[in-house]
Amino acid sequence: MSEILVVDDEPGIRTLVQEILEEEGYEVRLAENGEAARRAMQEKAPDLVLLDIWMPDLDGISLLKEWVSTGQARMPVVMMSGHGTIHTAVEATRLGAFDFLEKPVPYKRLLETVERALRQAPKSEPLPDSLPELGSSEAIRQLVQKLKHAAGSGNPILLSGEAGAGAEACALFLHPPGTPWVVVKDFSRLADNPLQMLQEAKGGLLFVPEVGHLTPFQQKGLEMIIAKGPDYNLRLVCASSVNLAERAAQGQYSRDLYNALARVAVRIPPLREHAEDIPELARRMLDEAVQAHALTPRSFTSEALQVLASHGWPGNLDELRNVVTSLAVAATQESIDAAEVRAMLGIEAQRPPLAMGIRIDMPLKEARDAFERVYLTALLEACGWAVSKAAARAGMERTAFYRKLKSLGIELPARNHD
Repeated sequence: MSEILVVDDEPGIRTLVQEILEEEGYEVRLAENGEAARRAMQEKAPDLVLLDIWMPDLDGISLLKEWVSTGQARMPVVMMSGHGTIHTAVEATRLGAFDFLEKPVPYKRLLETVERALRQAPKSEPLPDSLPELGSSEAIRQLVQKLKHAAGSGNPILLSGEAGAGAEACALFLHPPGTPWVVVKDFSRLADNPLQMLQEAKGGLLFVPEVGHLTPFQQKGLEMIIAKGPDYNLRLVCASSVNLAERAAQGQYSRDLYNALARVAVRIPPLREHAEDIPELARRMLDEAVQAHALTPRSFTSEALQVLASHGWPGNLDELRNVVTSLAVAATQESIDAAEVRAMLGIEAQRPPLAMGIRIDMPLKEARDAFERVYLTALLEACGWAVSKAAARAGMERTAFYRKLKSLGIELPARNHD
């Protein structure tokens, strides 16, 4: 039977709620203030918390913030207050509270809310501590913790980030094993039959990618899914690569839907923000491509991995996977080198080291002049002898750049005095 922690500084309220819940077969623990609630949570995490907002030592909002930040709020938390306001209710749900009850709480509403919260609370095993599909860097470790906190809120979860950054992998991370996994690929179904999608995902996870592209009718269908989702004991995860806040402010997106989704939002970092993961990811993707296409074993040289790690990857993980798969299929030898990677990425091959004619018996100024002469000549050639462009790449003012060329005896083609 589910255990409920009731936190309230009024003895009469605590006793009344305890009697009601125990009569329905629930196990109940009591805490008379915020500090007692802290101790109770440390001793054993309950299945549900009924938390009073106004307490003399520590208010419920601060306590909820603390539990969320430390990862303790993995169960539904229902806030209670005898002085409830809309602002307080919005703040509580924004922080991750499951619902808000105004005291005195009607008997029927109390039981309905408790039953609904416990139905929606995940019953699966604890979420894993890693997300290898995205990497193992500090940025991904922090993302994992944020996803765990979001999962304990009981609210819809919004994943924001660039296209290809790994939204579906994050949704799969949040999916309770052994339950339905439903991805909305045809947005028209949201408008035509949202209840059917609820039925398909009942007890599992419903993933809606790119919610920023929904039509007004499709947005209405998603609002219905959010409203009725608790009755189907499912976890709703949405993703967007566009700024929903801006679209809502401009009147291009439902403000009500945005507010419902923004309560629990998690940002997925783009690949360039955890580039240290690229070598590990590329090796794994290469192994997967070899297996999927029945190829002979392939591997990257260390130089090839360095080239991959230094690329910007505007398409993020999706682009990396496509490039790695293409390299695996196109490779004629077991080892894939840096030249093959550069060719696939359209990067100009590196020039060999320049013969600068510097000798150890030269004075420092002559050696420096020799280096600058070779460096600036090569830079001008790379820039098509466009002086302004070369000066910018060298980090110099155009006039100073001209003076340097003259002092080193570097002559420009007559047509390139820009």
